[in-house]
Amino acid sequence: MVTITEKEFKKLSEFIKANYGIHLKNEKMTLVNGRLYNVLQQAGFTSFTDYFQYVMDDKTGDAVITLVDKITTNHTFFMREADHFYYFRDKVLPYLSKTVKDKDLRVWCAASSTGEEPYTLAIILQEYFGKEKLWWDTKVLATDISSKVLDIAQKGIYENERISALPEKWKINYFKKIDEEKSMLVDKIRNEVIYRKFNLMEEIFPFKKKFHVIFCRNVMIYFDNETKINLVNRLYDHMETGGYLFIGHSESLNREATKFKFVMPAIYKKE
Repeated sequence: MVTITEKEFKKLSEFIKANYGIHLKNEKMTLVNGRLYNVLQQAGFTSFTDYFQYVMDDKTGDAVITLVDKITTNHTFFMREADHFYYFRDKVLPYLSKTVKDKDLRVWCAASSTGEEPYTLAIILQEYFGKEKLWWDTKVLATDISSKVLDIAQKGIYENERISALPEKWKINYFKKIDEEKSMLVDKIRNEVIYRKFNLMEEIFPFKKKFHVIFCRNVMIYFDNETKINLVNRLYDHMETGGYLFIGHSESLNREATKFKFVMPAIYKKE
């Protein structure tokens, strides 16, 4: 079995941190080894050094995409950390629907994974605005660094077990059953989410307008403190005054290092 050495792990983790912000601690060495083992075996590599050189030399970018897909965790589900969605529905939307004058409500899901989070937001927006939604632009921008999860998200197909806990009204109105195992989101919701591949470590955020709401949840747990502060400051700069930032419940912001105002655990506001 090919085993990654400490020197190889250091080189790999430095590359991942520099390009994707992910901080791979030493205790993750065994995990990384396990997740990449089949990739090396199938391609015939006898060392991680040879594999890493292959990733560097690959001009198509496919090799680095596979690498990132393998070492990142994409654990998500509909209504994950449900209190965030209730707050978004009950507090944020009533406030923004009165303060956004041009009816252009911009919501960004900055780590969309396989789509459950942005689709949940799209359904809540549909439910909240109802018939009035015809007059609003409420499309959700959903980004991720992983091409693999974006492909899954765009299809909008999920196992019935994964949507079983959703309100019956949602399952009836927003999903169509494919068979006994899977269902697909209706076009009305799928078309409300715009998927794009995007790395949060990019030097330039290519957004023409600022956002009113940013969900950036369970991403910064992989970042060191400096990377996290830099990202949060950039999110602040790309948010409209009065906008809300949602982060994961296992995450927190250094209140002395951010201009965001604390609202409640994992929810912040730009004032």
